[in-house]
Amino acid sequence: MKNVLLLNLLVPLEVSAYLKLSGIDNNYKLNTFSWLIANGTSNGMENELDKRDHRVIGKEMGLFVFSDIVGKGLPLYTDKGATIRRELERFIVDEEIKRGYKHVSTPDIAKIDLYKKSGHYPYYKDTMYAPIVIDDEEFMLRPMTCPHHYELYLSKPHSYRELPMRIAEMAKLYRYEASGNLAGLIRVRSFCLADAHIICANITQAQDEVKKALELITFVAETFGLKKGTDFWYRLSLGDRKDTKKYFKDDKAWDEAEEALRQVLKNQDVKYTEAENEAAFYGPKVDVQMKDVRGQENTAFTVQYDFIAPTRFELSFVDADGKTKLCSSVIHRSSIGAIERIMAFLIEHYNGAFPLWLSPTQVKVIPVRTNHNEYAEKVHKMLVESGIRSEIALEDENLGTKVRGAKNEKIPYWIVIGDKEVTASKVALESRDKGQLGQLSEEELLSKLLSEIKSKS
Repeated sequence: MKNVLLLNLLVPLEVSAYLKLSGIDNNYKLNTFSWLIANGTSNGMENELDKRDHRVIGKEMGLFVFSDIVGKGLPLYTDKGATIRRELERFIVDEEIKRGYKHVSTPDIAKIDLYKKSGHYPYYKDTMYAPIVIDDEEFMLRPMTCPHHYELYLSKPHSYRELPMRIAEMAKLYRYEASGNLAGLIRVRSFCLADAHIICANITQAQDEVKKALELITFVAETFGLKKGTDFWYRLSLGDRKDTKKYFKDDKAWDEAEEALRQVLKNQDVKYTEAENEAAFYGPKVDVQMKDVRGQENTAFTVQYDFIAPTRFELSFVDADGKTKLCSSVIHRSSIGAIERIMAFLIEHYNGAFPLWLSPTQVKVIPVRTNHNEYAEKVHKMLVESGIRSEIALEDENLGTKVRGAKNEKIPYWIVIGDKEVTASKVALESRDKGQLGQLSEEELLSKLLSEIKSKS
């Protein structure tokens, strides 16, 4: 059941304009309750449910808070909660840059004209905030980034040599959620999405980019312990040529796009299924499917093929023959989903006991007595200067109390420094998960910790 629970943290908080997921959003409490039943914890389930709730753990660990005067659905992160966010963001941004993405930054607000051009307004205005009038112009808090990225692309001419262009952003987005639907970090009114739009010159590029996007998603999933083919698989979501209200009318484009995605999936070393009438309004998509805590199949990630945007925004490039041509498509994808939602499920999955790389405090240095403080401070400084998040317990308390504090805070490692350690210039290392690990030199300590952080094990 470990991996079944983990499914939930991977579900991206997509703007409802593109993707409306079922089950998890509106039945969050029920799903967590079902997980407890499936794990055979029927006695005292309500108490256990409360203990595992990310809102309870988050409060106990001092990760985030809500304030009525700030507003419902708008979380405030403490330094510890912000540390987890920062590590998740660095993880995906660094990985995407390695894979050729151009990370950008665009405004959280834009003129309403932009969303009229993209077609999002007024069609999806129920999930968007009301317009804001500034100097006789109407602006809106953005619920999605795609039109912003298109405008960046249009800021200068592009050669065929620049394509495909992968534009990515850790985007702060805003959408309206009814008060009754808000649930901790799971459903909020402001969230940060690891978003990207890949502009392609032709269908061959689009196929290759879909393949690469699926490889990135697989890498992310496996980092959190999921296996392709066992814990997740693919679904080709198709349109309906007869439903012109739900889907853009261009039969030829639909045929080409669906066959392009079908060929990508046929070359994957994992099963896939096809589903009619499950596409986005602008094109077919590959959905990464998993089973939720109730055994029901849900979409965890989506790679979407958009053949409308290039025409609507006139996304073009200069080809090798010197002629200006229209781009064939845009691939929409989110690699890790919304940071808020991932945080919520990781808190519950690890029950607050994060792996070393994600832990707000990675090591606590504990001197046995005050005469050991000088060496303890030296070790603490060495850790901090090496990029390790260390705290030092200089309180005038006995050793047992300090160690219990480290355990209660679920810190991965703590270092005990007494007479032997001061004399030998070594440290006694103890692990939250593996117990006492014996004495290590300062060099051995750094090597062990930095290696574990790097590997994200």
